[in-house]
Amino acid sequence: MADMDGWDWEDAEKKIPLLPWRDRFKWVEEPSVSPDGEKIAAIVNIDEGEFDVCVNGETWGTPFEKAWHLRFTNDGRLSALISDLGEWTVAVDGETWPDRYGYVWNPLFSTDGKNIAVAVQEEMRYAMVLNGVKWEDAFLNMTYFAMSPDGNRTAAAVQVVPADSGEIHKFQEGVFSAALDGKAWKTRFVNVWNPVIGPDGDKLAAEVRLNLNEYTIAVDGKPWPKSYGCVWDPIFHPEKQSVVAPVRVSGKWTLAEDGHLLWNRRYVQLWHQMFSPDGKRLAAIVASAYGRWTISVDDVPWRQTFGDLVIDAVFSPDSRRIAAVAKDGKQWKIVVDGKPWATVFDRVSKPVFSPDGKMVAAKVEKKGKFTIVLNDRLWGHECETVWDPVFSPAGDRLLIRSIEDNCYCRRVLPTKDF
Repeated sequence: MADMDGWDWEDAEKKIPLLPWRDRFKWVEEPSVSPDGEKIAAIVNIDEGEFDVCVNGETWGTPFEKAWHLRFTNDGRLSALISDLGEWTVAVDGETWPDRYGYVWNPLFSTDGKNIAVAVQEEMRYAMVLNGVKWEDAFLNMTYFAMSPDGNRTAAAVQVVPADSGEIHKFQEGVFSAALDGKAWKTRFVNVWNPVIGPDGDKLAAEVRLNLNEYTIAVDGKPWPKSYGCVWDPIFHPEKQSVVAPVRVSGKWTLAEDGHLLWNRRYVQLWHQMFSPDGKRLAAIVASAYGRWTISVDDVPWRQTFGDLVIDAVFSPDSRRIAAVAKDGKQWKIVVDGKPWATVFDRVSKPVFSPDGKMVAAKVEKKGKFTIVLNDRLWGHECETVWDPVFSPAGDRLLIRSIEDNCYCRRVLPTKDF
């Protein structure tokens, strides 16, 4: 979460006209907005093969051959992946990292925004780069990237044994592993997916495939004592350092912790498990019956189910409540503690809780226009674009960032008047 010290929470409206940008540049790409709403930025085309970044109407002033994936970090810095003279690197607030690479992709950002990592390819070898510092070791192949919670360490699934596509026996013997800060496990697996770094940054877990039919979770290269028909993304307990993952047992799904079954119920599907902020509750998105989706909290599913999907589940900061997005047919809904709101939408973004957990807000779409909903009450403005709302630390105000009539608008609204 962004540090909100120094943010302007007065009842004010700030506007930045965007039409002059379109007149000034050949084209303007999709904009990005800073967490505090004070800046709007976009990649702009100046001329053939010449791109820059425009922030509140002012360019960085250092054109690049190509720029993409423009994002603000949670500490308010602006980053982009840029190409110059056929090589790629990262630019932050207009300053590029010192080294260049054959290609860079998949940027990762720490929660506080102070750390940025990317995957890089150089001479057909792959590695991670954190704040401009590359792993000492590079690999034949690399996928599924991760950053530690504090942003100081990076990990990925890596190929450590050379194998031609026709050398099936090598793949079955195991050519993949996982690497933390570029140091790969000595254990080899048929496949490795979705590594995750523990809360203290000293442990690494990942999904692994042991052979053609058996899957499990490995922690620091050591597989769990039991294997399963399939597994999904592991997560670490925020305090105990144990690892929890969905596992498939006898054709149904449940949760396991460190290789031992944790939940008693069996589900048609189970994934996207999450611990509450205090670590005392565990929830997951489940299919309680075929084609019927809901949330299970501590192995007790909500009574209400939904036909298409349930996504974007989130705990409240006080760990007492859960909000999620559900879809039934063409109707998108916000569901809080198992109860869907009355208003339905054409699309809904991930819900946001107020600091005290009493209010829920989200960006929503209706009939091609975007707006904000707060506790099932719609904001009265229809916008071309809206970003996710942000509650003030006291929870009494809501920051809304939008584009209306070719103008970027920053508003702070009292929640009591919404």
